Amino acid sequence: MNTYLKIMSLLILTSLLFIVRAFSAELFYDPLIEYFKNDYLYTKMPQINMWFLTIDMLYRYILNSIITLGFIWVLFERKDYIKFTGFFLMTAFMTLIVVFVLLLRDQFESGYLLPFYIRRFIIHPLFLLILLPAFYFQKISNR
Repeated sequence: MNTYLKIMSLLILTSLLFIVRAFSAELFYDPLIEYFKNDYLYTKMPQINMWFLTIDMLYRYILNSIITLGFIWVLFERKDYIKFTGFFLMTAFMTLIVVFVLLLRDQFESGYLLPFYIRRFIIHPLFLLILLPAFYFQKISNR
């Protein structure tokens, strides 16, 4: 892939990440956004439809994962990196969503920080920020 096409692809993928983030309130059901924005230590947890929240978190995670896979492909163009990233993202989501749902059913009785950060890892493309340097290091160490 030539440099111009790579730069344009990366700009498009970056703008897609911004679009998902900018329209998240309209696209996804997440009553916890307002809950964590406000004084959540002293207020009661809002009424949450667990199924809608889980499905919308899955939908948002899939969108961010597709964009993450696009970034990995444009930057490295290696199928083994794509396979690893896909498997890693799938395993991470299954683990994180189970823990998050269990903590949510418990209404965060054991604390707020763990569910707050688990939710962050699910709804934001943080794994992209972890995998890019790891793959870059792998690439330069193989030379």
